[in-house]
Amino acid sequence: MPERLDPRFDLSFTLNGAPVDTATTTSTTLADLLRERRDGRGTRLACERAVCGACTVLVDDVPRASCSVFAFEVEGRDVRTVEGLSDGGELSPVQAAFADNSAFQCGFCTAGMILLTEALLARDPDPDNATIRDWISSNICRCTGYSLILEAVRDAARRKREAAE
Repeated sequence: MPERLDPRFDLSFTLNGAPVDTATTTSTTLADLLRERRDGRGTRLACERAVCGACTVLVDDVPRASCSVFAFEVEGRDVRTVEGLSDGGELSPVQAAFADNSAFQCGFCTAGMILLTEALLARDPDPDNATIRDWISSNICRCTGYSLILEAVRDAARRKREAAE
């Protein structure tokens, strides 16, 4: 696309707690920016239509399909990806619960599931199975049958509650 039709502009936002200042274009999606310029390989692209959930990130702690968010929409906002959840190399309680409960097979949907779980538990520290199912319904998993994911979410909720005590 000719540059005059897709002008470049400066963009500033916070990514996983660190400030980002970059130049981008009006047509660049957040997913493309994260993957191509910020080494955000946990942000997966699959359907590129905001229906599979593989590209889920948190924007101001709200789950968003980054394939359907233009980069300019995160100006001045806080973006978290799965890479930003661990603390000094130690897995977050949600990441650890997914690993310990083998809540993945191929792993393609896992980052999105983990970020959905982070957002859910920030709002409801003790969700019931119906609530968990509702939250993870925006992310398609073709491998697990979801039972191990449900166990991981319940385990993550327990871990986070215990850590808060």
